Amino acid sequence: MPIDKVVASFDEAVADVADGSMIHVGGFGGPAEYPSYLIAALARKNVTGLTITGNHSGFSEPQLAMMKERMASLMAYPDDYFSPGLLVDRGQVAKGILAFPVLPGAALKVPFEELLEQGKVELELIGQGSLAERIRAARAGIAAFYTPVGPGTVTQGEKDVRWFDGRPHVLERALKADFSIIRAHKADRWGNLTYRGTARTFNATMAGGSHCTIAEVDELVELGDLDPESVVTPAPYVQRVVVRPPQAVSDWRTPC
Repeated sequence: MPIDKVVASFDEAVADVADGSMIHVGGFGGPAEYPSYLIAALARKNVTGLTITGNHSGFSEPQLAMMKERMASLMAYPDDYFSPGLLVDRGQVAKGILAFPVLPGAALKVPFEELLEQGKVELELIGQGSLAERIRAARAGIAAFYTPVGPGTVTQGEKDVRWFDGRPHVLERALKADFSIIRAHKADRWGNLTYRGTARTFNATMAGGSHCTIAEVDELVELGDLDPESVVTPAPYVQRVVVRPPQAVSDWRTPC
């Protein structure tokens, strides 16, 4: 049988995500980087007790609407921009392993910050580089590593500290998730992926850092159409591919 990792819908792609799963959520913070339709599908599935990892905890629906309005003169936010904050705001997230769980300053509180203050979510704060390396280590089969980032800070906690070359290093363990949901530009049916612009941030790192990687892509191409030199994520790291709809779906409640 020929290899074909393409699934027909986003709901089908996340059908086996269970309550309590750990999910790597790709993206840096902008609309072009998040696997928005996969996030929406998880919201529709209403799985709970999730642990999410990623750069930022995301925004609520009203906050995104406000941002679209205020930023209209500078940039157009797409109608199908759904962030991890949708899952947080709906009470589906129990823990975040995040680099930026809250925004700087007190002008705007994202859902994760509000729930954290109420004791309804758990936080493991981790620097961007350490988070990326923990995920990359999981993909590479490396159990743990020492890093000079973190000693003497809140991220050290009870982690082991050793000295190398006259500097303290914190032991960080690999972070293997149940699922990675990521955003890419092009894919073939084998699961080879290319990226565009800032979408490569965290998405490419998270591919293969879990038991099942699901890629949301803009375009599906024929085998051989991707320049091998442009393939960032090779097929063995990807288990499922889902193509974004040609027309934007603006309501996350709409099955697709």
